[in-house]
Amino acid sequence: MKIQLLLFGSLRESVGESRLEVELADGATVATLRTWLAERSEIVEKLGDRLAASINMEVADADDVLEDGDEVAFLPPVAGGDGAVERCTISEDDLDEAEVAARVEGPDAGGVVSFIGRVRNHARGQSIEHLEYEAYPAMAEREMEKIVDAAAEKWPGTRVAIAHRVGRLEIGDAAVVVVAASAHRGEAFEACRFAIDTLKVTVPIWKREVATDGAYWVDDHA
Repeated sequence: MKIQLLLFGSLRESVGESRLEVELADGATVATLRTWLAERSEIVEKLGDRLAASINMEVADADDVLEDGDEVAFLPPVAGGDGAVERCTISEDDLDEAEVAARVEGPDAGGVVSFIGRVRNHARGQSIEHLEYEAYPAMAEREMEKIVDAAAEKWPGTRVAIAHRVGRLEIGDAAVVVVAASAHRGEAFEACRFAIDTLKVTVPIWKREVATDGAYWVDDHA
């Protein structure tokens, strides 16, 4: 059988390809594919248990059996997305706080809280020149949608929108905007904090810091 393998961040850089067609024997599992990849990139073992996997944009376990045509992605630790308005987006364009807020604002929202994450000029003891963000866009937007759904469940009546930028970002650029709107300020503050904290853990977005002393993926420095 043949599967489509997607690679991101430090893994993509190590292998030199973002998409590979891999032929495996019937009954092969995610662990089988991981072994195949480990033979081609030392990053696999370096990341160890921090390297997650997905099958067709759903988080997968090592013993999950693959089927012909599956799209499998190996996901390094994230840098901790026409018609109706999209709550969650991934984009290479500059982020607009007002546009993101407009996705959730309304006459019932007495409290609207925004968080903007910007590129700073230092990190991990290094002077930063710029950042590069990479994402698995379809899965990232899906995972962000799960976050805003969870926020709505935890704080009924609260609406959350998230926008994350990818590509090259300069010092001062907005990398992420999270806006929470609720009837009361307390719920809005809590939902906004919940959304950004969860995003940093679960959404497949990777950050490469380009410093004066060299460049590195943040997952390699966890």
